[in-house]
Amino acid sequence: MITSLHIQNYALIEQLDIEFGSGFSVITGETGAGKSILLGAIGLLLGQRADLRMIKAGAQRCIIEARFDLSQYDFADYFSAHDLDFDGEECIIRRELTATGKSRAFINDTPTSLTDLKELGDQLIDIHSQHQNLLLNREGFQLNVLDAVAKDQTLLAEYRTTYKAYVQAKDALRREQEEYERGKEELDYIAFQHQQLAEAELSEDEEEALEQELNTLEHAEEIKSALYQSYSQLDGEEAGAVSLIRDASRRVEAIAGVYSPAQELAERLESCYIELRDVANELSSGAEQVEYDPERLTFVNERISQLHALKQKFHKESVAELIALREDLGQQLSRIQHSDTRIHDLEKEIDKISQQLDTKANKLTSIRTKAAKVVEKEMQSRLVPLGMPNVRFQVGLAAEESFTVHGRDKVSFLFSANKNVPLQPISQVASGGEISRLMLSLKALISGVEKLPTIIFDEIDTGVSGHIAEQMAKIMKEMGDGQHRQVICITHLPQIAAMGSRHYRVYKTDESDSTTSHIVSLSTEERVEELARMLSGSTLTQAAIDNARALLGIA
Repeated sequence: MITSLHIQNYALIEQLDIEFGSGFSVITGETGAGKSILLGAIGLLLGQRADLRMIKAGAQRCIIEARFDLSQYDFADYFSAHDLDFDGEECIIRRELTATGKSRAFINDTPTSLTDLKELGDQLIDIHSQHQNLLLNREGFQLNVLDAVAKDQTLLAEYRTTYKAYVQAKDALRREQEEYERGKEELDYIAFQHQQLAEAELSEDEEEALEQELNTLEHAEEIKSALYQSYSQLDGEEAGAVSLIRDASRRVEAIAGVYSPAQELAERLESCYIELRDVANELSSGAEQVEYDPERLTFVNERISQLHALKQKFHKESVAELIALREDLGQQLSRIQHSDTRIHDLEKEIDKISQQLDTKANKLTSIRTKAAKVVEKEMQSRLVPLGMPNVRFQVGLAAEESFTVHGRDKVSFLFSANKNVPLQPISQVASGGEISRLMLSLKALISGVEKLPTIIFDEIDTGVSGHIAEQMAKIMKEMGDGQHRQVICITHLPQIAAMGSRHYRVYKTDESDSTTSHIVSLSTEERVEELARMLSGSTLTQAAIDNARALLGIA
């Protein structure tokens, strides 16, 4: 629960520091004094998106910080999973906004994302504002209420895991069937293209080798002549370079005994001789191998033309790309030809998962059916004291035509406040005041089964007054008194305000150049004055003061 709240430079609040306690607390104040601003600040701590316009005019930075006592709740897993420091007792959440547009969030002084902040905030505080009354008409909210009472979260999580696999398998089957239908239309064309490329017997390095061979064939006589002449100059019958260097090497070696540098020179000449002899042999071999072959020339030209034609036809830049296309077409053919098998396998998988889903969905329905009876009984007993002696409340459960992420149950809350009026969906028959009482009863019911540290009601008393308001206050007080819970209610009704264990007043002051909102904790006498003002208006009367004292006495 919240133990303290610090707000600096937010909207009309320049600086605010307030402490809260457990149990039932109330916040009152004139319309426009800043109660909604207070809720907006708390909302930022729960991960809501920041509006930089809410930074107080003239300020460069806005800071909102709250301390939470979590000693009675098990949050160790959350902090461990998110690698956050936690002493098991206290948690500090802080949001900082700057006029330059930066927004930062911290949990126990560790920077965190808004997603993680919202995840934690959803477990710390439930803020019920007037617009949330609209949730009562939504089937998803009604189903969540039923699941909270049913305590079926483990089974529901298992069901959703199976449902996810079911949806993925159905999507895979749909894609497979669509691809199969497209493939059947294109099968002949794909097969023809693949056959062309397969019959071409492509090799990745072939084109380059063919281009080189073509150059050789087209210049065969020129190449042969050059090679033969070079060979003759190196190792010809008449004074070839090879024999001349060999003779020079021997002469220099012969004087090695009388001229010391001769040995090294002789060795160098010998190396030249060996290298030139090898070159001469290769020139001779090359000259013998190069021959003009018109048939081979024709084949090479035709093969190169074939490769160019294939590249042009298939819009490819290289033989390597043609080979890649051939492989891809082969895979497409194989996939189309084996689609029947894959479709059959997916259908078997979907049938298997569907049976698992059916089993889990039936279990959920069974648990929810029992929980529905509990909800009906609890709501009946809670609504009667709230001015609905003839109320009837029923949880309608119907089967969906197919599986959904929530199971196969369609939930509707049916309601009738008067005799001889048939049960109808809440949205069709409930008035504003009845909606407020229904939501409060549901929140009280849920709070009894979910361990939520703090619940904040923002004008839950809309459309009610007098004795009914007093009964609603009793419900909220009971909610706050049990299980180490904190309930805070923003109200305009003195009957509710008098029930609070703590009473806070929001007010604003006008300075020469600004308006500022404040919140203070009221003493007993200050509470009397505030309640009297709520009863009689700005002019306090003795009767209003006596009435206020009486209300506090009753509380």
